[in-house]
Amino acid sequence: MLIAGEASGDVLAAELVDALRRQSSGAPFPPQFLGAGGERMAAAGVDLAFDLTAHSVIGLLEALMDYRKFKRLFEQLFQLACLRQPDAIICVDFSGFNRRFAHAICRHVRARRGPFNNWNPKIIQYVSPQVWASRPGRAHALAHDIDLLLSIFPFEKQWYAMRVPWLRVEFVGHPIVDRFVAARPQREPSPVQAEPALELEPDGKGAPTCHEPRIADKPRSFATKRTALQRIPTVLLLPGSRAGELQRHLPVMLGAARVLQKARPDLSFRMVLPDETLRRIADATSALLPGLQTQAGGLAEALAQADLAISKSGTITLECAFFGVPTVVIYRSSWSTYQIARRVVTVRYLAIANLLANEPIYPEFVQGEATADAIARAALDLLQDQVRRAQIKARLAQVIQSLGEPGASQRAAAAIVNLLGP
Repeated sequence: MLIAGEASGDVLAAELVDALRRQSSGAPFPPQFLGAGGERMAAAGVDLAFDLTAHSVIGLLEALMDYRKFKRLFEQLFQLACLRQPDAIICVDFSGFNRRFAHAICRHVRARRGPFNNWNPKIIQYVSPQVWASRPGRAHALAHDIDLLLSIFPFEKQWYAMRVPWLRVEFVGHPIVDRFVAARPQREPSPVQAEPALELEPDGKGAPTCHEPRIADKPRSFATKRTALQRIPTVLLLPGSRAGELQRHLPVMLGAARVLQKARPDLSFRMVLPDETLRRIADATSALLPGLQTQAGGLAEALAQADLAISKSGTITLECAFFGVPTVVIYRSSWSTYQIARRVVTVRYLAIANLLANEPIYPEFVQGEATADAIARAALDLLQDQVRRAQIKARLAQVIQSLGEPGASQRAAAAIVNLLGP
């Protein structure tokens, strides 16, 4: 049984299912898969009870508003597990839901264990909850309920060993190393030509106001100066995969892009979204930025050609790092979620690349700091400072190297097969 509640988890689970099938190719009885997830898991042959990814939310307030719905889905999955009694239950990311599900299964099994009821499934958590970022005490509850934790970040195994050494943790590497290796550019894109800097001055009230760039030289036409061999610099907008993320991130991203467009008329802007439905939603607002291209899917190809990205925080920033793309990272949440997070989160950075490097490779703007002018300033600096761009790319290469060699899904599958035994 596999449970994945987000688009990224759906991909991870589908890749794991394929790897488990390869690991079990010589077995007399091929493995069967069931659970809840999304389109990718269904395509991989998982018998889905329902599409859990369609109900993905972020933040405490949003989860509370959908409490009844999630309780119903939870009970449906719980009854399915008790009925089918799978040998293994693999919880893929989606920690709020999956931690509670693992605990409920463990409590049920322990209460009914006996000579006439020997169901004792192995419980695997694939992708560690971010207990190292907030409320580390949850590691003890996790260790009480799961048999194996499959880690995708190199520092996690030692972190758990220092706090819950009895928990079995295997660092398998990060699947993006396999996922995007073929699309990674073999050579660096041509340098981005520096243009006159955007100047932002305070107005009479002290608030930053956008002004046209001041150019000391005679104005020149970008179109006439560009030759056929010069590549148009491309800025990617990556607002997220949930409707709520689009609602919070897209307006400020478009605002920053408009400021950049005034300062650098030569820039091309592209927005990449994971779903055609989301793309249609974004198309309705793209009139706010003339010339903006929107597309569903094709992230790897877009990153391979990008000179800069403006991205929401999360796994997507690691994908930007994989392609060596200088990125401005932003995040906005509901007021209640932010107030809770600022009191419990202990890590210094949101972007995964910054966390792994333990330094701000990518500039970050969170909540009220994520304004159009602030994002534009940082983006323009990353476009024009060639020395800094080179330093960022070199540091990102080290971060990606720390994620391990290709074959994360195969190592994860081997660890699960080993746990289950002959």
